[in-house]
Amino acid sequence: MKLDSIDKKLLTLIQKDSKQTTKSLSLKLNLSVTAVYERIRKLEKEGIITQYVALIDKSKIDKSLLVFCHIRLEKHTKEFIADFEKEINDLKEVIECFHVSGEYDYVLKIYIKDMDSYREFMVNKITGLKHIGSTHSVFTIGEVKNTTAIDL
Repeated sequence: MKLDSIDKKLLTLIQKDSKQTTKSLSLKLNLSVTAVYERIRKLEKEGIITQYVALIDKSKIDKSLLVFCHIRLEKHTKEFIADFEKEINDLKEVIECFHVSGEYDYVLKIYIKDMDSYREFMVNKITGLKHIGSTHSVFTIGEVKNTTAIDL
């Protein structure tokens, strides 16, 4: 699907606040409510809009420590990769997992309460995963930029 300029403006507005009403969006886009509704439905149907979520202040739910954990597998076999990816999906502390190139095979994004909680997580969960060769953790000091919006 080719996005026109109105689709791009609509997506930009929705990314900033997905709870806006179609009426509010229609006023900003100078379109009818029906036209906005139909565009949103089309973007959802085409899989461009995949979901609507609430973003949470992690510090208010005791998950203010952000850790990036780099993981190297013992070997790069289909079996090892499949086993690791299945197991990592079961860890609720892992918010995102990326298979990457370079020195490590995976980068995990983990929100956790504090350093003691992270140690417990590493000892009881990560070290128990099959096929882990090594890990390297990076602890964030401060947040410089954090956005979910994709520039169109």
